[in-house]
Amino acid sequence: MTLAHDLAGGTSDNARNVVLLHSTVCDRRMWDAQVPALVAAGSRVVRGDFRGYGETPCAGAPYADADDVLALMDAVGMAQAVLVGASYGGRTALEIAARAPERVTALALLCPAPLPGAVESEEFAAFERREVELVQYGDLDEAAALSARTFLGPEADGATLDAVARMQLHAYEVQLAAADENSGVGTFDVAALARLAVPALAVSGAHDLVDFRTAARQAALALPGARYRELPWAGHLPSLERPAEVTGLLVDFLAALDPAGGAAAVTSR
Repeated sequence: MTLAHDLAGGTSDNARNVVLLHSTVCDRRMWDAQVPALVAAGSRVVRGDFRGYGETPCAGAPYADADDVLALMDAVGMAQAVLVGASYGGRTALEIAARAPERVTALALLCPAPLPGAVESEEFAAFERREVELVQYGDLDEAAALSARTFLGPEADGATLDAVARMQLHAYEVQLAAADENSGVGTFDVAALARLAVPALAVSGAHDLVDFRTAARQAALALPGARYRELPWAGHLPSLERPAEVTGLLVDFLAALDPAGGAAAVTSR
C-alpha cells in the first residue's frame, strides 16, 4: 500500500528532494505552512500520512512505518532525499538513516520522539494514562483536546489548538474503527547513526516534555554532522506554533546544503 500523499515542486532532475514526516499527534496537514515556501526555494516535496492517520487507512497486517516511507520515496522517484521529521516522524527519519543511509542526504529533526531504549518520564506516562482513560471512556473530543494542550507550546492560539485536536481526533476515529492493533514502530541501532556523515539539524522546544528535549540532544550527539538548537518559545510542535519562523529555519538549512544535495556519505567508524 502506498501512503496517501501530496507531491509538489520541480522534477527530480532540477530540484532537491524533501520528505516531510508528521507527528502522530497530527497528520500530513501539519506541514501546510511549510510546503509552498520549500517548493519556492527549489525543493521537490512529498508529504505522506502514516497508516491510521489522515487519508491512509490502518494496516490490518504487520508493517513498518520506515518501510512505508522508503516505498513512498520509490513511488515518487526519490532515490535520495532530505528527511524532515516532527516528533515520531523524526524518529522514523532516524530509523531510515540507520537502516538505509544511502537514501538520506540530510536530516532535520523537529522535537524527535525518544530513541530506542529511552526511559519514559513520569510526566509523559501520566499523559498517556489519561489519554488512554479518556479514549476508553469514549470521550475522544477531550482526549484530542488533551493532546493539543500537552504538545503545543504557550504561544499556540485557539485556531492552532483546534487544528491539532481535529487531526488527533481523526486519527482516533480511524484507528478505533479499524480495531487494528498492529504498530509500525520499529527499532534500530542508534550507534549506526555515527556512520552517517550528512548535515543534520536537531531542534527542541524549551516548553516540550523532557522526553523529547532529551531525544533531540541525543540525536545531535549521535549524528556526527549535526547541529543542535533549542527554541526558547516552543513546545512540541514548533512548525505549527510559529510557522513562519520554522519555515525560515528549514529553508535556511536546505540552502546551506551543497549544490549536489548533501549526498549521503557513510564513514568507516
